[in-house]
Amino acid sequence: MSLVIITGSSGLVGSEAVDFFCKKGFDVVGIDNNLRKFFFGNEGSTLWVKNRLLKQHKNFKNFHLDIRNTEGLNKLFKKYKKNISLIIHSAAQPSHDYGKNYPQIDFNVNAQGTLNLLELTKNYCPDAPFIFMSTNKVYGDNPNRLNFRETKTRWELSKKDKYFRGIKENFSIDNCTHSFFGVSKTYADLIVQEYGKNVGLKTVCFRGGCITGPNHSGAKLHGFLSYLVKLSLTKKKYSLIGYKGKQVRDNLHSYDLINCFWEFYKKPKFGEVYNIGGGRYSNCSILEALNYVEKITNIKVRKKFFNIPRVGDHIWYISNLSKFKQHYPKWKQKYDTKKIINELVENFNFKI
Repeated sequence: MSLVIITGSSGLVGSEAVDFFCKKGFDVVGIDNNLRKFFFGNEGSTLWVKNRLLKQHKNFKNFHLDIRNTEGLNKLFKKYKKNISLIIHSAAQPSHDYGKNYPQIDFNVNAQGTLNLLELTKNYCPDAPFIFMSTNKVYGDNPNRLNFRETKTRWELSKKDKYFRGIKENFSIDNCTHSFFGVSKTYADLIVQEYGKNVGLKTVCFRGGCITGPNHSGAKLHGFLSYLVKLSLTKKKYSLIGYKGKQVRDNLHSYDLINCFWEFYKKPKFGEVYNIGGGRYSNCSILEALNYVEKITNIKVRKKFFNIPRVGDHIWYISNLSKFKQHYPKWKQKYDTKKIINELVENFNFKI
């Protein structure tokens, strides 16, 4: 029996992974206790996703378990042991704002929770690849020091700039402001690398840009494209915080991300790191996303601008995907930003 353990299995990345690996014929064990509802309230709840997964996949089981609960995790890993062929760790506290207000919870979930899972992987299934969903926030606000120019709808780099194609993995993570969320995820990122290089586990950190898709329970503090579409279609006001709404994000569909995971699973490495996002193929500013939503829905989005940006927020971030594409040349992106937004609009559920 080949079994995959997926933390955060009802979240955006986790649920996409459940669908993917269940369809591949794996038995899938999900670890998810709907902590997003605790963080973000009812609009962040992922209960609807869990119910869909249980209904659609007979080879999926969900355990209502917190990754801070070492006793519960130990029982689960001990139960499945050598049958575990892959661990996908996508559970997290994902919000900058929440992390600042509750730094101990943020650190315990993102940092200590990751360490708990690494120790259990080492003890019970050391041959199983360990895939960690990291974040581009490990680079803090260092990307904000680049030489941007302002256009009508976005901040942008010159095509001659060395970073025009995006941020590479050797970009500095030092001497900058990270946000509390960025710090806890940086610790997790580094400890995942250490268990690969020092302990010998097959680990990888995917430093994600904006990961999105129709399974996203977009909330005010997390999931900007999903939340933007939600507010637009329900005719509620959208807040643009800092940088005139011209800050740039690269957007990767969760389907394309899980296909990255699949490529790594087939040919794992030790303590590897990849920047992963939409890259130059799929990116937009917040203003550009709003304008496109208005265009395809004929709904005028209500906007409110705030001058002061969030601490550690990026003015511009695009992932350089060249390293991953070099290591795994079979991987191809299916979705660009317009295709992602079209799907979010088409699949929007007014009942959620």
